[in-house]
Amino acid sequence: MTGLDAYKRWNEKFSNGIEWVGIVAFVFMMLLTTVDVIGAKVFLKPVPGALDLMMLAQLVCISFALSASFIANRHVAVEFFVPLMAKPLQRITAFFIDALIFVLFVTMTWQLFVYGHDLKSYGEVSPTIRIQLYPFVYGASLAFVPACLAALANLYESVKKVFSHES
Repeated sequence: MTGLDAYKRWNEKFSNGIEWVGIVAFVFMMLLTTVDVIGAKVFLKPVPGALDLMMLAQLVCISFALSASFIANRHVAVEFFVPLMAKPLQRITAFFIDALIFVLFVTMTWQLFVYGHDLKSYGEVSPTIRIQLYPFVYGASLAFVPACLAALANLYESVKKVFSHES
């Protein structure tokens, strides 16, 4: 096993651990929706702040599942032009795509961290139940780190393929 394989396996385990936070947030969203609907329709007592809680749970659910989805290649990819190219051009195109993906994930991670800092500085809270927002945004920023690491590994492999002499 190479160092890159060990790195990718460690990152996958890290990402799978983070994904469980997203799964818990998803289950929380289902339970909250059920309790809120039953409370509102049967007992005429909706859950106070349900929309705030749902908003924050959605942020956690989506951001904490993103890395595992990216690493497992469960994202949407449209390939109808690149396979028609010559192999060397395919490798160069893959390199540029992997570079753009890496830059995108690093930028998103960095900007989420900056946004979390701004929310903390300004004391932003949710509209109804006044929950501090910055910890959730910092958490989303942390949850993107495995995607950055996976994109870096993909970029490294693309560079190796571009400079290999295989046809």
